[in-house]
Amino acid sequence: MEFRLTEDQQALRNGVRELLAGRYGREALRASLDAPAAVDRRLWRELGDAGFFSLRLSGERGGVGLGMPEAVLVFEEAGRALLPGPLVATHLAAGVVPGAAEGRAVVTAYDLPGGLVAYLAEADAVLGAGAPVDGTPTASVDPLTPLHRVAGAGGGDGAGGGDGAGGGRGSGAYREEGALLTAALQLGGALRTVELAVEHARTREQFGQPIGAFQAVKHLCARMLVRAELARAAVYAAAVTGDPGEIRGAKLLADDAAVRGARDCLQVHGGMGFTWEADVHLYLKRAWLRAEQWLTAAEAEEALAAELAAEPEGGAG
Repeated sequence: MEFRLTEDQQALRNGVRELLAGRYGREALRASLDAPAAVDRRLWRELGDAGFFSLRLSGERGGVGLGMPEAVLVFEEAGRALLPGPLVATHLAAGVVPGAAEGRAVVTAYDLPGGLVAYLAEADAVLGAGAPVDGTPTASVDPLTPLHRVAGAGGGDGAGGGDGAGGGRGSGAYREEGALLTAALQLGGALRTVELAVEHARTREQFGQPIGAFQAVKHLCARMLVRAELARAAVYAAAVTGDPGEIRGAKLLADDAAVRGARDCLQVHGGMGFTWEADVHLYLKRAWLRAEQWLTAAEAEEALAAELAAEPEGGAG
């Protein structure tokens, strides 16, 4: 089967890329590092007006009426731009939490292990929580993702009641959709680090020629691209089928592409990639954090192994 984006899907992706380039380009990204709050409320409302959070709500409920494949494309672009904020949780809360669909409310979720909740101080609600949630600020590897530690959050009902999987983090429906949308964010970051590595390899010169002419650098960039394209195929397929096993595989591949891709991008940049002024380290830090959201590698591997080991109903006689 040959899978191609429709003209409408391509237009959607291009429109979101243009929107984010205009409202959250590199200058805005760097300015966010010095901002007192992690969520830009004005941008959040603009995202709501553009249908970012209501994308999958029906027209009768004030939404756009599209599906998960389109949502994956939108979140891929958000990951590419390194857009901060609890995007996944607010999207999942559209139609459930008042104001979430329109971007008037910021919604977070119990999507991290160890009782950690992202953007708790900036959030108007926690997905699935029936009462106000208090937490203690704690250090975060990502400077644009503040964290709080909430007592009991890692083993309670989670986002919407819990199903026992992964220490109670998220109900089944929320968790699968959250994992897939987070995989799309990771995919966007992975693809962007490929671009950053190739751009640097073309312009940075050593010994009188671009470093991209050296075999070692070529191999790094090629491996980054292969991992990113494998993740893209898996994420797109899971968005179409909605199969839980494919979602787990997509999250595994996207996490791997994002984390290893950012590391390889740092390697291509050399010493300057580790400096605060470079953007590469921001992609790596965000990839580390997203790899822990909704579904970790260990959880996905265990679930996939159990699925593969399970005997088909009726068995082979």
